Amino acid sequence: MKNYLLLRAIRKDPIERFPVWLMRQAGRYMREYRDLRAREEDFLSFCKNVDLAVEVSLLPLRLLGVDAVIIFSDILVPLEALGVKVEFLEGEGPRLEWGGRISDLKKYDPQENAYVYEIIRRVKKAQDEVPVIGFAGAPFTLLSYLIEGGASRDFRKTKVFMWEREFDFNRLMEMLTDVVYQYLSRQIEAGADMVQVFDSWALHLGRSDYEEFVLPYVSELIEKLKERFDTPVSYFFRGSSSFIDLVRETKADVLSVDWSVDLSLEALRTDKVLQGNLEPTVLYAKEDTVKFKTLELLRSIPRKTGYVFNLGHGLAPDMDFDKVKLLVETVKNYRIN
Repeated sequence: MKNYLLLRAIRKDPIERFPVWLMRQAGRYMREYRDLRAREEDFLSFCKNVDLAVEVSLLPLRLLGVDAVIIFSDILVPLEALGVKVEFLEGEGPRLEWGGRISDLKKYDPQENAYVYEIIRRVKKAQDEVPVIGFAGAPFTLLSYLIEGGASRDFRKTKVFMWEREFDFNRLMEMLTDVVYQYLSRQIEAGADMVQVFDSWALHLGRSDYEEFVLPYVSELIEKLKERFDTPVSYFFRGSSSFIDLVRETKADVLSVDWSVDLSLEALRTDKVLQGNLEPTVLYAKEDTVKFKTLELLRSIPRKTGYVFNLGHGLAPDMDFDKVKLLVETVKNYRIN
């Protein structure tokens, strides 16, 4: 196995510094990304253009010096393979259309996402300095997009569907759990060194609903992956402070948490690898503040390995590239005593 810093930290081997990578580390805040994006008509075509997606994936390694490359794609692409119409409207975000009945969805063929696996193979071929991370949306987050038809402020349609159509909700969650399992399995087979499951919309649920309606499927997904592969699995879940004690019981190798969690306390109560969790809004502050808040978090980590630096959510398009670079350099210059 390659002696990558990220994987050493996940194995809890001795490390000289904490590894750093960032969610949405390739994005519109980079001029180079914008130049490449201009070469495709729409966002989904951009994701499917393997040559461009490989270039975009590698930008953060070249420009920021991060310790991992997460492939450039989108969590919604497997839904297209189910027959869902997915569009990204400028300034509005994703819009999804389907018949509204589970019977309207096609049987998932992972080969319809073959371009994603090719991106992984090509990124690995292009560099061997750092590990390559694959990813997928968690079943509940994908279901939410289906029911809402896009993003939502309160996810009321999803919640009512969950409460009043429990049988259909469970059928759809079972289907999506299998889809994500197949999709991530193919990514691992293509060479992904780690995979991350994004449950971005879990924060809209109360604890009891998360425990009843979401956790069983997340647990099943991760357990099936771990039964088949040695590849580390990271689970990112917003609303982390509400659910972290529940999620600790899953077989996830890495718990990637939002900024609501005090890692200096949680790290003492779990032997899981922790990832996170700087408040992304810090990057809108002055450079001195960015550096201070980054060091403040690093100094609060009460462990010398088994931790990966990241943000509590993804980078935003209007962030300052120079501040993102300062953040990465601050982490890389911080030595573990």
